[in-house]
Amino acid sequence: MKMKDAAAAIWDKVDDYVTEHLIPYDEVLERVLAANREAGLPEIDVSRTQGKLLNLIVQIKGAKRILEIGTLGGYSTIWMARAIGDGGRLISLELDPHHAEVATSNIALAGLEDRVEIRIGDAVLLLEELAKEKVEPFDLIFIDADKPNNPNYLKWALQFSRPGTVMISDNVIRNGEVIDHHSTDPRVHGIRTFMDMLSAQSAISGTAIQTVGSKGYDGFYIGVVS
Repeated sequence: MKMKDAAAAIWDKVDDYVTEHLIPYDEVLERVLAANREAGLPEIDVSRTQGKLLNLIVQIKGAKRILEIGTLGGYSTIWMARAIGDGGRLISLELDPHHAEVATSNIALAGLEDRVEIRIGDAVLLLEELAKEKVEPFDLIFIDADKPNNPNYLKWALQFSRPGTVMISDNVIRNGEVIDHHSTDPRVHGIRTFMDMLSAQSAISGTAIQTVGSKGYDGFYIGVVS
């Protein structure tokens, strides 16, 4: 345990170092995190370094249409919405009305109401509604919601994709528990099924990146639809 504690302390310090040197202080984003805490939201937002990574991937891709599954307080939403620029559109799906209310306020604080739409309800049902609306494919899809439903989200994400669509899913390593086939955690089972589906899916090519830092030991899946 002491070795793990020591490693976590180093991860935190390295995150602080990287943030200090590469990610300038952003008053709006700090106010967003403060608003989330004050509203009692779980502190499971992506870290600043991870938010910046999402922002950069959106820029590299040149994405103008983004689907986010799981809004929470809108922290990751803001990182990505800033990168799509004027004329871009981001649709974010959130189950909890309270979370959505906080996120809506945060997005207004960031001045991004013109490009972000939050839809409230069960994400699977909301995805069905999007299909009925015959929405255009998205350039980037970020999955960061309830992990047991990741297999369902993957099915819909592929439906809303086209060749070149970038797909990202957070929390796929789960402190290494993803390799434990004896796990009784439904979140681990959701990720393992998600990974099994990806391994059998020829329409998307990707990898998983293990991450350490202020959010502990976890990782992202990143893929591109062919």
